[in-house]
Amino acid sequence: MYYRSTRGGLNSVSSAEAIKMGIAPDGGLFVPEKLVKFSLDEINSLVELDYKKRAVYILKEYLTDYSHDEIVECVNNAYSSDKFEDPKIAPVVKLNENVSILELWHGPTCAFKDMALQILPWFLTKAVRKTEDDSEIVILVATSGDTGKAALEGFKDVEGTKIIVFYPQDGVSEVQKMQMITQEGNNVYSVGVEGNFDDAQSGVKAIFTNKDLIDKMEKSNYKFSSANSINWGRLVPQIVYYFSSYADLVKEGEIKIGDKVNFVVPTGNFGNILAAYYAKEMGLPVNKLICASNENNVLTEFINTRIYNKNRKFVKTISPSMDILISSNLERLLYELTEHDSDVLNKWMKELADDGVYNIDITTGKKISELFWADYSNEEETLKTIECIYDEYKYVVDTHTAVAIDVYDKYVISTGDMTKTVIASTASPFKFNESVAKAILGDDKIKGKNEFELLQVLSKECSLRIPKGLKDLDKKRILHNNFCDKSDMMAEVEKILKI
Repeated sequence: MYYRSTRGGLNSVSSAEAIKMGIAPDGGLFVPEKLVKFSLDEINSLVELDYKKRAVYILKEYLTDYSHDEIVECVNNAYSSDKFEDPKIAPVVKLNENVSILELWHGPTCAFKDMALQILPWFLTKAVRKTEDDSEIVILVATSGDTGKAALEGFKDVEGTKIIVFYPQDGVSEVQKMQMITQEGNNVYSVGVEGNFDDAQSGVKAIFTNKDLIDKMEKSNYKFSSANSINWGRLVPQIVYYFSSYADLVKEGEIKIGDKVNFVVPTGNFGNILAAYYAKEMGLPVNKLICASNENNVLTEFINTRIYNKNRKFVKTISPSMDILISSNLERLLYELTEHDSDVLNKWMKELADDGVYNIDITTGKKISELFWADYSNEEETLKTIECIYDEYKYVVDTHTAVAIDVYDKYVISTGDMTKTVIASTASPFKFNESVAKAILGDDKIKGKNEFELLQVLSKECSLRIPKGLKDLDKKRILHNNFCDKSDMMAEVEKILKI
């Protein structure tokens, strides 16, 4: 399997090269030259396998320059019992007759990013060896909260790597911030940015493509790579859990092999729902992909109007991991739907960079509307959903999952479609406990308490065990106090690397 850039300015490369580079030199994203196709019989063969074996089955088709044993090693190291608290790794929980919840937050940082970022370092270190590169790999990450901690944890003390995470100083929850600034490891750096996530993401992209800095890096034997979902090695493990959830539904008798399902995904960067799209294109029986946004609803507007417009007020919400106005992974979808037309893609991406807006053609827009349905949830609706789900099912969801449930309800009202549906739950409710506790318990129960005290309140009131990754987080020593203006991110990298 070979990979090419969405921007068209690069010859095909192996999966190891694509993973090592993260982003293509022309600024594009790596995509496979062709998608793997699975028959229903092959999908059915996953039913009796555990999560790890399902992962190996799918990953080996895309990482063809990795041996079977290498992939098994990567999978076993990533999804070990000391990292994931649930033996099923990504369990599917039945909410009602029509809806099941895919819990993606049982990893060390309590967010869905663990599903990919626990395995990416293993992919990457093997990729460096395979390409006979002796450079030290510098991982650059922009985060809206969850990716940062998951990447720091995944790359902690990994030989031959350094990792630098940029996060919006005032755009993450206190729990998320404490996870990052208390991170241990001799190769990890966490830096707060005076700006929002899009500022951090744009800064990282600019660093990646700065020729002068790259030349300096090479002289010091450094090379950049990425742990954001722009890296194919980060995206491909996400495809696995959609196949796995389908196999679990078959195993539990909720559906028969071949029955179609809907997937509802809360997203800001589009990567998580893009993985579901790839699963559908690979043969997974999918009826509709439902894209759920919060009040930063640029994706909802795009799917419904064909116009992508980031020129709007940035809203800080109670679902901060979705507070994103530039959905970088959308580029991969457009590349696929335009039948790999790099010329038109370059035109749209230039318009986005220059004007903050682009308008896709009618044909591509029609393809999107056939595949996706989209809506958004405001703050009041999100909180009300958390309350209602707890009252009706005694099930506790975080703010991002609540956005997805609310949008799903709107989908059913709008379409009448009662197809079996899987809702991706992307974070533990403990990670956004202030909002969750407020919704379930009311203002009086949370008044005067900080996020760390509320961990205990939520645990006691809802009879839930606090995940070990969050327990006593506030008692950990702060190890990272760095912050910079969005215009100084490159200088910060140079300072950290001493180049």
